[in-house]
Amino acid sequence: MSTAHLIVTVAAAAWVGFSAVSMFAHAKWVVEPITEYGVPRSWWPWLGTAKAAGALGLIAGLFWPPIGIAAAIGLVLYFTGALVTVARARSYAHLAFPVLYLAPVVASLALVP
Repeated sequence: MSTAHLIVTVAAAAWVGFSAVSMFAHAKWVVEPITEYGVPRSWWPWLGTAKAAGALGLIAGLFWPPIGIAAAIGLVLYFTGALVTVARARSYAHLAFPVLYLAPVVASLALVP
């Protein structure tokens, strides 16, 4: 495992984990936009759980790469779905936010040894 992979993966996991905690805490800066995008409130715990599982999977992948690869692929799909959701809601000014989470996950996946 390279130092770059370790640093990028830990940073990506921390960033996605922060997003999961924010979802569980119903942080105003998370809740308001996803409500505007039309995401049902009943989905919020599942979305937070998916992000938390992805973050933990990235960390586990440092010890067993197939788990990290699976977690990264899942998170890429998750944040791609977030991009689509934001675009469908026509909140084009917010498209950068899912990309801020997607980019480090993609970088982590690209650096898998």
